[in-house]
Amino acid sequence: MAEQQAAYEITRLAALMARLRDPNGGCPWDLEQTPQTLAPYAIEEAYEVLDAIQRQDWQAFPDELGDLLLQVVYQAQLAREAGQFNLATVARMVTEKMIRRHPHVTFGPDVLGTAQKPNTPTPNTPDTAALPGQWEALKEQERKTLAKSGKPSGALAGVAPMLPALLRASKIAGRAARVGFDWPEVAGVVAKVHEEMEEFAVEMASGNKARMQDELGDVLFSIASLARRLELDPEACLRQACNKFTRRFEAVEAKLATQGLSMQDRPVEELDSLWQQVKREQG
Repeated sequence: MAEQQAAYEITRLAALMARLRDPNGGCPWDLEQTPQTLAPYAIEEAYEVLDAIQRQDWQAFPDELGDLLLQVVYQAQLAREAGQFNLATVARMVTEKMIRRHPHVTFGPDVLGTAQKPNTPTPNTPDTAALPGQWEALKEQERKTLAKSGKPSGALAGVAPMLPALLRASKIAGRAARVGFDWPEVAGVVAKVHEEMEEFAVEMASGNKARMQDELGDVLFSIASLARRLELDPEACLRQACNKFTRRFEAVEAKLATQGLSMQDRPVEELDSLWQQVKREQG
């Protein structure tokens, strides 16, 4: 019943999007959109989903997921109009990919289709710890298949250039590590961070902006590599630091506001003293 309801609602959403894109009485704004103009909305909606999860706002969560789903349906509608693919293509491709990447799971006709027999899973179901390795091995097989068709298939193929830079750096470092391009110990990564910091300090002294940017990029890449090696998400680490700074900054503002003061009017020594006070209070 739930599956039928989901299918109905998604079909309804697809029909709504087709109507919005109908040149005969559709929405003028929606008719002007292209894959390129919509791309930023997909990123924005994905981050709003992440925000709802981190805030554990389960009332807002389905609404944010719906906004993200809308972007998928919207792009599929544009592709259908261009004769490229449609929403069914999107669902079919991701379903087939997930079947390939779960050889240890038996799927019935509800997944495989009524005309197909249930698949035969691998004889030894891997434990949870082994599953990431199996997943990556299957992805490697897919990359080899891509290579036969002339598409990029190297170790770094498929790492999207438009990912947030810290996340992309972590993924690149992880892909490189899987083919042996990594330090044997985490101490080597820490040493690399210090090395890059020293090189950045040299360029700071030179005042050359282009070189400073290059070296600071190396610092950030090495820090993302360190986070990966420690099994930490660099984006989550920085997001947490931003949230912490925001809380403390707003607390300093609030303390000054109770005295009718603003940060612009106070000497930096006083602001630093208040900052340290807030740190002690917030822990």
